[in-house]
Amino acid sequence: MAVIGIDLGGTKIIGAIFNNEGYILEKKSSLLLGKKGKDVGTLVMHIIDELIDSYNGSDSDIKAIGICVPGIANSKTKKVWAPNIKGWEDYPLHEEIEIHINNPSVKVDIASDRTCYILGEAWKGSAMGCSNALFVAVGTGIGVGILSDGHVLHGHGDIVGAAGWMALGLPYEKDYELCGCFESHASGDGIAYQAKKILKEGTSFNDSSLRTIDIQSIKAKDVFVAYEEGDALAKYVLDNAIRMWGMAAANLVSLFNPEKIIWGGGVFGPAAYFFDQIYKEACKWAQPISIKQVNFEKSYLGGEAGLLGAGYLAILSLK
Repeated sequence: MAVIGIDLGGTKIIGAIFNNEGYILEKKSSLLLGKKGKDVGTLVMHIIDELIDSYNGSDSDIKAIGICVPGIANSKTKKVWAPNIKGWEDYPLHEEIEIHINNPSVKVDIASDRTCYILGEAWKGSAMGCSNALFVAVGTGIGVGILSDGHVLHGHGDIVGAAGWMALGLPYEKDYELCGCFESHASGDGIAYQAKKILKEGTSFNDSSLRTIDIQSIKAKDVFVAYEEGDALAKYVLDNAIRMWGMAAANLVSLFNPEKIIWGGGVFGPAAYFFDQIYKEACKWAQPISIKQVNFEKSYLGGEAGLLGAGYLAILSLK
């Protein structure tokens, strides 16, 4: 038996054929190169075809396809909302793939990236053997995959884990309309945004090395580099992010009592350096017994978490 896992991101797509033990038999990838709408759906199907064509076994060995998408996969409507892909506000990806495969015996399942991250870590990564674990993905945005009592949580509209919208401070700011309080301060884009905002105000941190960079081109990585050099503005921005990561972790620990919180995404990465500070902050706010029962860990699978999660999603669809 074999299954296909597809990890679709905002800029690239990676696909693999897995056997039921989780070994990758074939792997293909492609950049999206600005594709949008139906062209992205066509690319997904092209990757599936490439994988099947390169597979040494029989086509009939492929029993299921799991797809990780950068947004919301609604299990009721079978449609996808992916804000980083133009034209995917309500995209019928599930229907397109079923028509393309034209084989009702092949199961197709689609899930959000945060769901796939925790599935991947539970299958082959840091959450192996756990019944209660969280994957906090901090990249362009912030999302949380939740494994509770052995089950991945989805919610009424499959929107569970939209942690970027967590309210972690007062007062409410208009900036939060687009992506929420937590994400505005502590995602990759949020860290860059906060630095840019201060620089544009121009009334403080006049000696910051970040002022030597074109403001519009500043990225989170620039803030991390400046922090390592002792830059006061970078320290101000990242100290605030550390507080929010700690507060968010405290809320999650108090709500879900996990064995592990696994931190991943492009920001963790460099922000793994701050684990001790994040945990110390979390201890101030969290349920005191529960915070002593949790371990903070960096993702074992890294950039492969979504792909492995998609493969495991496909295997689970057969049970």
